Amino acid sequence: MLHRARHPDPAGPGRAQGLHPILAVEMTRIGVVRNPKSHGNRANPPGPPPEGVRLVEPFGRDALRTELEGFARDGLDLLIIDGGDGTVRDVISLLPHTFGEQLPLLAVLPSGKTNVLAIDLGTPSDWRLEEALLAARRTEPRVKSRPPLRVSWVDGHRPCLQGFFFGVGAFVKATNLSQKVHKVGFFHNLAVGVTIATATFGALFGGARDEWREGVPAKLVFDGETQPGEERFAIVATALKRLPFGLKPFGPPREGLKILDVDAPPRRLLKALPLVLSGKAEPQLEGLGYRRRDPHLVSLGGGAPFVLDGEVFEGGELTIALGPALRFLVG
Repeated sequence: MLHRARHPDPAGPGRAQGLHPILAVEMTRIGVVRNPKSHGNRANPPGPPPEGVRLVEPFGRDALRTELEGFARDGLDLLIIDGGDGTVRDVISLLPHTFGEQLPLLAVLPSGKTNVLAIDLGTPSDWRLEEALLAARRTEPRVKSRPPLRVSWVDGHRPCLQGFFFGVGAFVKATNLSQKVHKVGFFHNLAVGVTIATATFGALFGGARDEWREGVPAKLVFDGETQPGEERFAIVATALKRLPFGLKPFGPPREGLKILDVDAPPRRLLKALPLVLSGKAEPQLEGLGYRRRDPHLVSLGGGAPFVLDGEVFEGGELTIALGPALRFLVG
C-alpha cells in the first residue's frame, strides 16, 4: 500500500525542515509530469508508467498549467517530476495557482542536465520512477522539506516564479556559457564545475572592463535597509543547503534565504575566491566587497536579467523571499 504524506511538524508547512518521517495514510492518486526532452529521458527513454499512475508530458507553460489543474481537480497524493531543474521550477511555480494550499507530496527524478535540487536532497542520480514508487510504499517514507525562492515582479505584469537558485550579473553570463558546456558533453556536477572554472578564469585574467568583470545595474534592499552601491559583479541567492562539490559560497549549510553579494569589479578575486567557495567566515571578505547575508525579504532594482534554476528571465523591479516549504520524497 502506498502512503500519503502529512506534516509531522506543528510549525506547519511554511517552515523549512530537514529529513523526517511522515504519518502514513493511504496514498493511491499518483501523477507524473515528464519532460521527454530532458537529457536523461532522451538518452534512456523511460517506459510507460505502472497501471494507476497518471502520466502527462505537457509542452509549454499553458499546457502544464492545464494538466496540473486536472491533477488538482481530481485530487493527487504524490506528484512526481521527471526532468531537470527547469522542469521542477516550472511545476512548482504553478503549484500555488493550481493546487492552492493543499499541496501534494513531491518527488524529483533527476533526468536533467544539472539537477541541483536533487543533489541538495540527496536523491540518487539514477533514481527512476520504479524506485520512487518503492520509496513511497515504505511504512515511513523519507521526506525532506525545502522552501523555494519566490521571485515576483513588483508591477505584477507576469506571475511569480519559484525556484531554488537565483543569480544576477556574472551568474547570467556563466549560465549562457553552460549551454555551450552542455553541447560538448558535460553534465551534472561536471557541467557546474566547468562553468565555474571558466567564469573564474575570465574574471581573474580579464581587465577591469572585461565582460566577466564589469558590473550590472543592481540596487539592493534587504528587509527595508538600502545596501550601498548600484552595480554588482554578481548576486547569488539560494534556499538550498548543499551544493555540488561541497561548495559553500553562502557560508556553513543552514536553513533559510541566503545571499552572496559581490561588488564590481571584483577585488583580489584570486585570493578571495577560495575563501568564498570554502564557506570560511573571513572578516577581510567584507572589506573586499564580498558580503554574505540572510535577509527575509530582498528588493532588487536595475532591470538586469536574472537566472532562476538554469534559465534566463527578463529583469525589472523584483522581490525575492521564501515561499511555503515543499515536501519531497527521497530515496
